Amino acid sequence: MENQEIVLQTEKEIEIRFSEVDSMNIVWHGSYALYLEDAREAFGRKYNLEYLYMFGKGFYAPLVEMKLNYKRPLKYKDKAKIQITYRNTEAAKIIFDYKILDLETEEVLATAHTIQVFLDKDYNLVWSIPDFFLEWKKMNNLI
Repeated sequence: MENQEIVLQTEKEIEIRFSEVDSMNIVWHGSYALYLEDAREAFGRKYNLEYLYMFGKGFYAPLVEMKLNYKRPLKYKDKAKIQITYRNTEAAKIIFDYKILDLETEEVLATAHTIQVFLDKDYNLVWSIPDFFLEWKKMNNLI
């Protein structure tokens, strides 16, 4: 049964660098994937779910889905924050929802969603939740 009451969330602040914008002075769409990655790494540090930890347990967790909805463009030198929220599921997946907000006004600039699955070290899809991830969910009161 999914527990919707527990919210695991963190934030990552960013300042838009020149290398992230295109000739129109707005953030190139490909940069958003890096921002989401930065948010997942911040989440992993806060909740002990870092990529090297998963790898040490014998698993990879590649992205299989990424959706972005742009509301307003980010420009060079803008400051924003990315809110990342873990969405609990009974499936052998890691699902995150994101909001990218203007740091000062809190205006939503973009929303996003990612899904990761588990692969073993031989790159085989793992259909059941790995033991280490079940333990992580228990430690965070998700099951």
